Amino acid sequence: MALETVQKDTHRDALVLPPRRGKSPARSVLRFARQKPLAAAGGVVVIGLLLVALLAPVIAPYPYDQLNVIERLQGPSGSHLFGTDNQGRDTFSRVVYGSQVTVILSFGAVALSTVVATVIGVVSGYFGGIVDMVIQRIVEIWQAFPGLIFVIFVVSIFGTGRIELIIVLGLLFGVGSSRVVRSATLSVRELNYVEAAAALGASHTRILLRHILPNVVPVVIVTASVQIGAVILAESSLSFLGFGTPPPFPSWGRMLQESQQFMLQYPHLAFFPGAAIALVVYSLNMFGDGIRDVLDPRMRGTR
Repeated sequence: MALETVQKDTHRDALVLPPRRGKSPARSVLRFARQKPLAAAGGVVVIGLLLVALLAPVIAPYPYDQLNVIERLQGPSGSHLFGTDNQGRDTFSRVVYGSQVTVILSFGAVALSTVVATVIGVVSGYFGGIVDMVIQRIVEIWQAFPGLIFVIFVVSIFGTGRIELIIVLGLLFGVGSSRVVRSATLSVRELNYVEAAAALGASHTRILLRHILPNVVPVVIVTASVQIGAVILAESSLSFLGFGTPPPFPSWGRMLQESQQFMLQYPHLAFFPGAAIALVVYSLNMFGDGIRDVLDPRMRGTR
């Protein structure tokens, strides 16, 4: 009788115990910020970049193409925070609007690159054999061409619109990144549960979607987060060489190109767009490194 009473009391106490709760998103973010302060600071800069691009018409005090020859080549002042260029356009407004080009082209190209890399890498790594050999030979031929020269060649033929640049940069980075996804797929393919699914008669589509793809997603995310900075540098290089987004819409690389003949006398023309490129690329790299350390414990850094 006493034993039954103890069992009932124990069962009743077990029922009233509060359920265990998972980590809240806020706590996860705070823990990430404590462990990876540089990565967290980079994430703040990335969020700020997105907000500036979204709110550019509100933040910019002047239209990006407003000319004022009387106020040309002025230094930073209260009316022109970053000064003016050789046509009297407000440099701060052009840097702010240039963030839209950076966000649209870089995130669009990385999104396309991620899809291309995932499809090529997963198919090549999963099927192996002749499929893998043919795909990898094509990838090697693709990578044999100098990237920047290839992009210049393509955009000189098909044009320098945003869609063309997104497609070219997405394909350029996607094919190269496919080898990273392929390597992850080769590792996952040898796991026991994948072999068990194949032995039970699961179709290739089901194995790819249910077992392979979910396990390579962390690698895909890490690759994409690190790749955004490289895409921004590539787009800035194209704009500097005159193959980026056509004027009058500003881009940071084109602003550097336009300031060449004036930068010795008026260094602010090159400093502010150059600083914007450097800050965003550095922040994206730090943030990407932090994401890598979180999603891939085997590659933990020291930051």
